[in-house]
Amino acid sequence: MRKVFTIGETVYDIIFKNGSIQTGKAGGSMLNSSVSLGRLGIDVSFISEIGADQVGEIINKFLIENHVSTDFIYRFEDGKTPIALAFLDENQNATYSFYKIYPRRRLQQQFPEITSGDIVLFGSFFSLSPLVRQPLVGFIKKARASGAIIIYDPNIRKSHQSEIPELQHLIYENISLADIIRGSDEDFNTMFGVKNFQEATKIFKNSGNQIFIYTAGGDHVRLFSNNATSSFSVPGIIPLSTIGAGDNFNAGIIYALLRQNIFKKDLNNLPSDQWNEIIYTGIELSQEVCKSYDNYISASFAKRFVKRK
Repeated sequence: MRKVFTIGETVYDIIFKNGSIQTGKAGGSMLNSSVSLGRLGIDVSFISEIGADQVGEIINKFLIENHVSTDFIYRFEDGKTPIALAFLDENQNATYSFYKIYPRRRLQQQFPEITSGDIVLFGSFFSLSPLVRQPLVGFIKKARASGAIIIYDPNIRKSHQSEIPELQHLIYENISLADIIRGSDEDFNTMFGVKNFQEATKIFKNSGNQIFIYTAGGDHVRLFSNNATSSFSVPGIIPLSTIGAGDNFNAGIIYALLRQNIFKKDLNNLPSDQWNEIIYTGIELSQEVCKSYDNYISASFAKRFVKRK
């Protein structure tokens, strides 16, 4: 059976709107994708680190309840589970304040064995941190050599823009390790100063056989590969929160790849109807999560979605 592995940071999100707390929940980009995949019945493991504290226990229990394996989560004692305060603006987009007390040594757990056909999702600013970079990249390289599909989501917020010049070579390395790069217009503006899809594709012209998926909020999605450039319309909705939108787009991509039994060797030869299924699955999950303050699709929606598919 094919498996999915996500690797990234865990935080506990406390969400504010108009100065009032709306809700609190387990968060982090890769965690959000994992929970949606677990609710969709996918065999998914989350590779991360959380404190051996009460907040960490809440998150660990939540993951298990939602069918996400926690076998590869490092529970550290000399620190605290990170907290993120998310402040929603009038467009339901979030700005963040983070509170983190990490241990001196990071990602000390044993990593899983990856086999051909598995899918690995990584990214965010977590993947650029020097404190976790060595074990993370070692794992990604091993997974790539094993024949897994590697998906990279940069997910770099503007608050990190001043740090980009000294980290850009690591971003390029992450791109080189991936088979699929799914980034937003904001990601590519922050990382490379590009303002549209056409400018962003220039980064990938000579990068090999990678697939590039460019999302622009509620406007459109664009696809670029060696043999295809396509545009996909996005139905209009009124969002309640956009916090998990990109994360659930990633979950949709992964779900569709597994459902269609697509392997690494197939990626650059997919017909348009298969790409339509992949992209619109991403759009549907992304829009569904925007209708609530949750970071992941609801269990009831997941059940209906699987039955319909």
